[in-house]
Amino acid sequence: MKKIILLLCSIMLSANLAFANSCFIAKENRKVLKTEGDCDKRYAPMSTFKIPLALMGFDSDILIDEMHPVWPFKEGYVDYRDAWKQDQTPKSWMKESCVWYSQVLTKQLGMEKFQEYVTKFDYGNKDLTGDKGENNGLTKAWLSSSLQISSAEQVAFLQKMLAGKLPIQPHAVAMTKNILFVEELKNGWKFYGKTGTGSLLNADGLKDPNLYHGWFVGWIEKGNRRIIFSNHIEDNKKEYVGAGQRARAEAKEKMTTIIDQIDEESQEEQKEAEGVDQKRVTQE
Repeated sequence: MKKIILLLCSIMLSANLAFANSCFIAKENRKVLKTEGDCDKRYAPMSTFKIPLALMGFDSDILIDEMHPVWPFKEGYVDYRDAWKQDQTPKSWMKESCVWYSQVLTKQLGMEKFQEYVTKFDYGNKDLTGDKGENNGLTKAWLSSSLQISSAEQVAFLQKMLAGKLPIQPHAVAMTKNILFVEELKNGWKFYGKTGTGSLLNADGLKDPNLYHGWFVGWIEKGNRRIIFSNHIEDNKKEYVGAGQRARAEAKEKMTTIIDQIDEESQEEQKEAEGVDQKRVTQE
């Protein structure tokens, strides 16, 4: 056990040195299982904002279930990816990280209701003004714009969501959780989450065309255990793999390490319990 702790400390130290402007944090209830980097610095949530958007959509009955409503692609919508040039459902919206589906949803909500949800969710800085002087907060506030959130705040938000402490219908949480499932990891742990990728901003507030930051926020669960995490990376040089995808791969690796640690601790506890039982039998 001591060797594992020393190894994890070494990994955490090297990670902090290599990624001073990045963050990884994992919590189980109030206990921090692992933390690296600066987890209080705020960034635009980018597509991780689809999580609160899904909650808003299902709670307001704009979104019905995983497959409804189906909204058709129209000319003029954001179409950076071929997958976005198709009709979308809530499930495909989340899987393909389709920007225009989010924007259709916020337009249906309207700014007053949109702001009301963000405020009662206590989401980041709650600023939906959008780009300075553009009056585009309804459709762009979360996209390298005014809305900002830290990794610590991402985890706190997900904790409230999963504990049923947000002022919304339980149905909204259940439906959102369904479309966030990614895959099953080793030993029956289920992996949920959402990527996000955005441009870093220069000192003058303009987007840097070569530097990006990436998110993967979510949780793993098995039985009555749930561990919530946020992984955020900030590039310091041009990369050719999307920051969100790199953040997801890192998060999966880190959470798998935590699973291994939990399983080893469980095995040690089981051996200790068996040893106590055996000792009791011998004494009797």
